[in-house]
Amino acid sequence: MINIRVAEGRDESFLRQMMYEAIHTPEDKPPQEELLNAPHLRRYNKDWGRSGDFALVAYTDEKPVGAAWYRLFPEDEKGYGFVDERTPEIGIAVASEVRGKGIGKQLLRELVRSASDFSYPALSLSVDPKNERAVQLYQKIGFKRIDNVSSSYTMVYRIDNGDSVEY
Repeated sequence: MINIRVAEGRDESFLRQMMYEAIHTPEDKPPQEELLNAPHLRRYNKDWGRSGDFALVAYTDEKPVGAAWYRLFPEDEKGYGFVDERTPEIGIAVASEVRGKGIGKQLLRELVRSASDFSYPALSLSVDPKNERAVQLYQKIGFKRIDNVSSSYTMVYRIDNGDSVEY
């Protein structure tokens, strides 16, 4: 059974691990601290817990197995999936041993509900089109591709126009 709850301080290490896992690097992935502190990626975890940061953690038998989060970025510090300063950019990762069991879908559903509760108009993300399973999941939930930037898709889920989460 999967349980999902809002992340707490005790989840910081696991969240960093999931932030690392969320970076799609098929080959020769640098070590966690090196990659998370790379100048082009540091913005995603630097000073985590600031206003606009939100994370969920999925558990099975008291063991964390996945996380989903969002963060607002200012115009002068855009993330790769940046749309505007009112739209949080999301990240998600599920532990390799439990992928394909619907945990990512559950986390995304709850993330969308949370964003709606906080009155955000949309959620955005950046995904490598070669990460086909992730692209399919995002599309199934209702994210739509709005742009191709470099080697990534920018996708958006509009909360404010009546889009709904598909089950």
